[in-house]
Amino acid sequence: MNTVQNNTVSPSLLAAMNPAGAATQSSAAAAQDTFMKLLVTQMKNQDPLNPLDNAQVTSQLAQLSTVTGIEKMNTTLQSLIGSYQSSQALQAAGMIGHGVLVVGSSLNLSNGRAPFGIDLAGAADNVKVTILDASGRPVRSMNLGSQPAGMLPLQWDGRTDSGAAAAGGQYSFTVSATQAGQKVSADSLAFGQVASVASGSQGVVLNVPGLGPVNLIDIRQIL
Repeated sequence: MNTVQNNTVSPSLLAAMNPAGAATQSSAAAAQDTFMKLLVTQMKNQDPLNPLDNAQVTSQLAQLSTVTGIEKMNTTLQSLIGSYQSSQALQAAGMIGHGVLVVGSSLNLSNGRAPFGIDLAGAADNVKVTILDASGRPVRSMNLGSQPAGMLPLQWDGRTDSGAAAAGGQYSFTVSATQAGQKVSADSLAFGQVASVASGSQGVVLNVPGLGPVNLIDIRQIL
């Protein structure tokens, strides 16, 4: 029959298992020890004719408590940030292989299709998209007419204004929108496919070929 022993783990073993936590505790303990030594030395060498009053001692103890509390709070926040980033990375991993729309104006025409999108700040009665080649020359104008506010996924079929098939490769596009003759703010959204996910000091970053590293918070839509 197997038994489980409930032995007490020594502080030194705990420190070896968690060096970061041990270092933080050691730092906090050292600060408290130094403070108390200074306070005791101050009290021992105080002027008998002008001793420290209770208010002074209480004030210094309160300062120690504040400093210790801030240090513990910083440690707790760092732990929470690490947990949050790990959670974000796990969620972002589910986006691998999926298409995303992010702020950008690039287009990649492949096999006669080039997905992209726009994001309208308000409703517009006239929305126009102009697709440009690598030298900046217009090759296709798309009049989308009236559109509601919000994101609108789109796709270029690779045809020019003359009806000819454009060569595959990199293009760009611009968008203009008006409502009753007044300009409506509109963001261009580039399309890409998530290849991998990384987590670091900058938070969770998605690797999107053709667009480069993309922060998770910059994703406008998952397709």
